[in-house]
Amino acid sequence: MSKRQSQKYKIDRRMGENIWGRPKSPVNARSYGPGQHGQRRKGKLSDFGLQLRAKQKLKGYYGNMTEKAFRRAYEEAARAKGDTGENLIGLLERRLDAVIYRAKFVPTVFAARQFVNHGHVMVNGQRVTIPSYQVKVGDVIEVRERSKQLGIVLESIDLAERDVPDYVEVDHSKMTAKYVRVPVLTDVPYPVQMEPNLVVEFYSR
Repeated sequence: MSKRQSQKYKIDRRMGENIWGRPKSPVNARSYGPGQHGQRRKGKLSDFGLQLRAKQKLKGYYGNMTEKAFRRAYEEAARAKGDTGENLIGLLERRLDAVIYRAKFVPTVFAARQFVNHGHVMVNGQRVTIPSYQVKVGDVIEVRERSKQLGIVLESIDLAERDVPDYVEVDHSKMTAKYVRVPVLTDVPYPVQMEPNLVVEFYSR
C-alpha cells in the first residue's frame, strides 16, 4: 500500500495542480499549497526548482513512487537507446499498476498498487503481486475471477472522468486488457503537462 494513501491530495496542493484530474482534488477550490504558509506569494523558481518540481510531479503521479524506485527507472531509461525522457515515460507506463489504472479496473493509481499487492491481478494467466512489474507488449492482464465483482472495480469502469488510451485494449465484459504498444509522451493522457526533459536535466546535474 502506498505510504501516502491518506494524504495523496497534498501532492496536488504542493504542486498547485490537479495532477490526476480528479474532481475531488482540493486544488479545484484552493490553488495554494498546504500548511500555514501555503498562501504566501510564490517566488520565481530557479532552474533547479523547475527540474525538482517536474521530477516530484511525475514521481507523485505514479502513486508517489519512492526516490530509489524512480531513480532506478531513470537510470534504466538512460541506458536504453533513444530519447531518455521518452524512454522514462515508456518504462513508467509499463508498470503493472499503471496498466491496471489505464484499463480503468481501479479509480486511482494508489488503488492500483494496492489491488496488485492483494493478488487480484493475473498476467498471461499467472498471478502477479508486484506493482512495479514491467508489462511487455502483447501481455494479457486480467482481473482474477473472484475479484471481478468487487465494488471498486465495477464503480471504476463507469467513471466518466477518463478514457482508456489506445495503447491498451480493454474488454470490460471479461475484465481483461492487452498491452498493445509502449506509448510516447504525447500518447499518455496526463491531465497536466509532464516535463520528462526537466527530469532528465535534474538527474544529469
